[in-house]
Amino acid sequence: MPHAISPQTFPLPINPDTLLASGRERAQRAELPYPGCLYPQEAWALVEAGVAALVDVRTVEERKFVGHVPGSLHVAWQTGTALIKNPRFLRELENKAGGKDRVIVLLCRSGKRSAAAAEAAAAAGFTQVFNVLEGFEGELDTQQRRGDLGGWRLRGLPWQQD
Repeated sequence: MPHAISPQTFPLPINPDTLLASGRERAQRAELPYPGCLYPQEAWALVEAGVAALVDVRTVEERKFVGHVPGSLHVAWQTGTALIKNPRFLRELENKAGGKDRVIVLLCRSGKRSAAAAEAAAAAGFTQVFNVLEGFEGELDTQQRRGDLGGWRLRGLPWQQD
């Protein structure tokens, strides 16, 4: 059973190599089946530095109605109202993100679908795929709502809504 991942303390290391190494170490400690995981602030620092491609794996509808990160790429992990796994996911990811050796950070609502997508990508030979912990909206709170327990938006990172 993988170990729990403890919350990140900040300030962030600024060096992209240090951020990537921290993400890899975190995944190793948690025994994750993909190269690494990053907190939203870490992922954004890598994207801003031009080191990583940010790929949103949520549905088109989620991106439109909940919001998305400006400039992020989109490759849905699942599609439609039945959330059927996208059979073209790996091919689209490779094409849009720039190859299997590119640093890719995957973002979903809470970090669960992006973790599954990262696992599938790693199994298909993607060498530098990272899951964004907490996702875009964070975990459910005691009232079954998102937005107050972590996530990209709560952390004050750039996002927009159509």
